[in-house]
Amino acid sequence: MRTAVVYYSKHHGNTKKLLDAIAAEDGSVTLIDVTKQAEADLSSYDRIGLASGIYFSSFAKQLVAFAEARLPENKDVFYIYTHGAPFGGFLKKIRAVANKKNCREIGSFHCRGFDTFGPFGKIGGIAKGRPDEKDIAKAVGFYRTL
Repeated sequence: MRTAVVYYSKHHGNTKKLLDAIAAEDGSVTLIDVTKQAEADLSSYDRIGLASGIYFSSFAKQLVAFAEARLPENKDVFYIYTHGAPFGGFLKKIRAVANKKNCREIGSFHCRGFDTFGPFGKIGGIAKGRPDEKDIAKAVGFYRTL
C-alpha cells in the first residue's frame, strides 16, 4: 500500500519529529513538505496523511490550501498533528476539505508540542520537551494500526 504524508512543520519541527520516526519505521512512506513540493501529485497513493503543527487552532493554512488544490478524491486519509494548547477543534478545517473530496478518514493522532507562539514565548513556551520519546513511539504505533 503506497502512503504519502503531506506536512507543514516549522518553528520547532514538532510534527516532523513524529514523521521522521514513522518514515524510519516504514521506508516506503513518502514525506512531502508542502513548502518545497507544492505541486506534488498524490493520485498514485492509496492513503494520504495530512500532518501539521497547529496555528491559530487549525492546521497550517499552507497545508489546508494544498489539500484544497491537490488532494485527490476518494482517498483514505489520516491526520497527525502537534499542538501547544491542550484542547481545541483543530481538525475542523482540514477535515472539511477531505470531506468535500469524499475522502475516508481512517484515523488521527495528536500530541502536545513545544509552543512559543505569542504570549507563550514571553514565559519560555509551553509543552516543553514535547513531543518526547513516548509521544514518538505512540505516533509510530498509531501508524502501524492503519
